[in-house]
Amino acid sequence: MRGYYTPEQIRNAEAPLLNSLPNGVLMRRAAYGLATVVAGELAARTGGVAGRRVTILVGTGDNGGDGLWTGTYLRRRGVSVSALLLDPTRVHAEGLAALRASGGRVVTRCGPADIVVDAIVGISGKGPLRPDAAAVVEQITAPIVAVDIPSGVDAETGAAPGPAVTADVTVTFGARKPVHVLAVPRCGRIELVDIGLELPAPAMASLEPADVGRVWPIPTAADDKYSQGVVGVLAGSATFPGAALLCVGAAVAATSGMVRYVGSAGAEVVSHYPEVVAAPDLDTVGRVQAWVVGPGFGTDEESAEIVRRVLDTDLPVVVDADALTVLAQNEGWVAGRAAPTLLTPHAGEFARLTGSDPAPDRVGSVRDLAARWGVTVLLKGRATIVADADGTTFVSDAGGSAASTAGSGDVLSGILGALLASGMAPSTAAACGAKVHALAAARAAHGSGGEFAAPISASPLCEAIPDAIRTVRSLTL
Repeated sequence: MRGYYTPEQIRNAEAPLLNSLPNGVLMRRAAYGLATVVAGELAARTGGVAGRRVTILVGTGDNGGDGLWTGTYLRRRGVSVSALLLDPTRVHAEGLAALRASGGRVVTRCGPADIVVDAIVGISGKGPLRPDAAAVVEQITAPIVAVDIPSGVDAETGAAPGPAVTADVTVTFGARKPVHVLAVPRCGRIELVDIGLELPAPAMASLEPADVGRVWPIPTAADDKYSQGVVGVLAGSATFPGAALLCVGAAVAATSGMVRYVGSAGAEVVSHYPEVVAAPDLDTVGRVQAWVVGPGFGTDEESAEIVRRVLDTDLPVVVDADALTVLAQNEGWVAGRAAPTLLTPHAGEFARLTGSDPAPDRVGSVRDLAARWGVTVLLKGRATIVADADGTTFVSDAGGSAASTAGSGDVLSGILGALLASGMAPSTAAACGAKVHALAAARAAHGSGGEFAAPISASPLCEAIPDAIRTVRSLTL
């Protein structure tokens, strides 16, 4: 797993080093790593290092000091370094002296540069860029390397409430922070510089593809269809029969157990997936080990009663789409459930459940809902957030927006239901399902490979699930 640490955790981890090392050593250690990354970017983008031009946007405090010392190390490699001091009265004095002694220049405007280093605001900064800094950043056309975080983006939430830097590369020190997964489009590529921190348990984590491959349920010699998990799907309606096909198809593709379907689209489902067992109602469905309820299901009284009955069982339940709308008016239906309950809202559905938008602190909002209701919550998005009632949190960046298409959520629900039926814990199932869902979307968008992607719909996404599972499993070898 890859961990992400809050600014407070980082400051606490830095404290012993700051107390034990000579003054300034930790900053120079970080700056040397940053200078190495900047030099690599210069070489990759311009074909060389010596004689290239770097401008450093210098803010106050230690972040500005990191930038100034970085300029000093770049000067030793023959780089022409200019420093634009955004607040000359509060500049890091030792770093500025070192830069000047190395031959770096202080300038009053951001001239032509091969790379600009954003050392305006560090991990303790809050709020958007101030007007003078925003005006400077707006004029930049060169690639930007951000120091620790892109300035103006919140280190803990990834929110950018106003003007902010969009970096091509972000170099972070000691450990990754939440912003580096919650705001990937702002951060660009992340480079981690080890400065020797001893870290606690992370505030949140991301499963790597190999982590997912290791736990994905694959049949063994002793398995049968029941031991691998039977998932029941309550989805689709006369208005939205496609939701049933997408949800069922994903459940079929995700594991090798068994899928039972209950709903009005039974004939369509079986014609597409003859391995699925269809039943007309809950009373005749047969053995089920987990439920998915809601995609395209409707919100009328009959649908609401079915949602209630499913939640009255002692089985794991994935609650999605229309069932979330029903649940928003009936919060008590999940209170005290002994079996796992996994809610899978997008931002609009989350607002209906809670009465407020999950932004700007999406992680905090998801954790709060999970704790108050005693459930697991998966909040969909480019960065998907998963939180358990005990605060355990996973986050998964999709790497793109290929899955932003109608019916994509129905596919995800089918995957999650199949994983819950296999016996996987809800937060693990949610994190694994989100990772494979995103990978399947990318596979479908890129087809047989190549640099360029095409827009996709939910159907090819669903068809790409087996290929995505093969990929994550291949990484465990």
